[in-house]
Amino acid sequence: MAKKKKKKESSQKIADAVIKGIQEKKGKNIVCLDLREIQSAVADFFIICEGDSNVQIEAITQSVEEMVKKETGEKPWHSEGKQVAEWILIDYFNVVVHVFQKEVREFYNLEALWADAEIKKVA
Repeated sequence: MAKKKKKKESSQKIADAVIKGIQEKKGKNIVCLDLREIQSAVADFFIICEGDSNVQIEAITQSVEEMVKKETGEKPWHSEGKQVAEWILIDYFNVVVHVFQKEVREFYNLEALWADAEIKKVA
């Protein structure tokens, strides 16, 4: 039981740091999908945001990685999409970050795919 609680606290700390990193670089339309109550979920949280350009998307990604490292000591397990920077995925295993360009986000519509998750919009 204590191990499960620690995992949830760890995931929440990473998610909070991710959101701070996004906000540092003015990421837009930030949404946190809480997947912890969904049995088939691949992570505890999906955090989705968008940027206005490839440069901003790269800056958001770098800010997220730096903030998570600073606040939790964690490094991404995996990331992809940095070459094109239209959709960058940063995987912290239990927290998955999606940084999109607006059009790409609308096309994939991850929020609809995980509509049964608790969705929290971040100001």
